[in-house]
Amino acid sequence: MTEALIELENVKYVYPDGVEALKGISLKVLKGERLAILGPNGAGKSTLVMHLNGLYSPKEGTVKVWNMPINDKNVHEIRRTVGIVFQNPDDQLFCPTLWEDVAFGPLNMGLSMKEVEVRVEEALGVMGLTGLEERAPHHLSLGERKRAAIATVLAMKPRVLVLDEPTANLDPRSRRGLIELLNNVHKVEGTTLVIATHDMDLAFQLTDRAYVLKAGSIITEGLMLEVLLNSKLLSDVGLETPTMAYITKR
Repeated sequence: MTEALIELENVKYVYPDGVEALKGISLKVLKGERLAILGPNGAGKSTLVMHLNGLYSPKEGTVKVWNMPINDKNVHEIRRTVGIVFQNPDDQLFCPTLWEDVAFGPLNMGLSMKEVEVRVEEALGVMGLTGLEERAPHHLSLGERKRAAIATVLAMKPRVLVLDEPTANLDPRSRRGLIELLNNVHKVEGTTLVIATHDMDLAFQLTDRAYVLKAGSIITEGLMLEVLLNSKLLSDVGLETPTMAYITKR
C-alpha cells in the first residue's frame, strides 16, 4: 500500500468574519503521486492548500505530515517537507535579484554557501531560468516569475510540491512550458505534486487522481480521467470538461 505523506481528517476552518471555508475535509496525499484539488473559485481550494504545511491551523480536525501532527515543535521541518507555491508569484519574490530569492530558503535552512550555490543552480536549471540570476524579479515576465516562485521552493528540496492555480493568467505558450517543467520535476526528482486548480486541461495533463471541492466540502474523489469524464458532476460543481478529455472519450 502506498504511503500517505499528508493526511487530513475532518478539517474545519472558519475565517474571522465567520465564513466557514472548510467543512470537514478528509483526504490523503500519497507518496509519489500527482494529485489535483479541483473546484471553482470560492470552493475552498486555497484555504485547503494553506493547511498542508501549517500556514493555516484548523478550527477542528487534524493535519498530519508523515504521521506527525503539525505543531510548534515540528512545523519548520514540515515546511521543508511540504513546499507551497502561491497563486501570485510576487508573494514569494521580494529580493533585489532572482539569485537572492532562490537562495533565501536554503540560507535560512543553515546550509553552507557551497551547498546553497549548488541548490540555486539546480533549481534555476530545472525551471529554465539559468542566466537570469542577476535579473530583478520585477523585470521578469509573468511566466518567468511563476517559474521563479517554483524555483524558490524547489531549492529547499521538498518531498511534496503544492501549487495553487499555477497557470493562472499565463499565455498558452507559457502554460505549456510550465506543464512540461512540472511533469519533469515529478519524473526526474520523484517529487509528489499537489495541484489546486480550476484549469481542467491542466489537471488532465498533469495529475492522476483528484478530489473535487464545492463550497468547502469534498463531493467526490477518484482517478483523474473518471472525474473529468463525469460531465454532469463537473457541470453541477461549475467546472468545464477539458477539451483533451473529450478527445480521449471519442
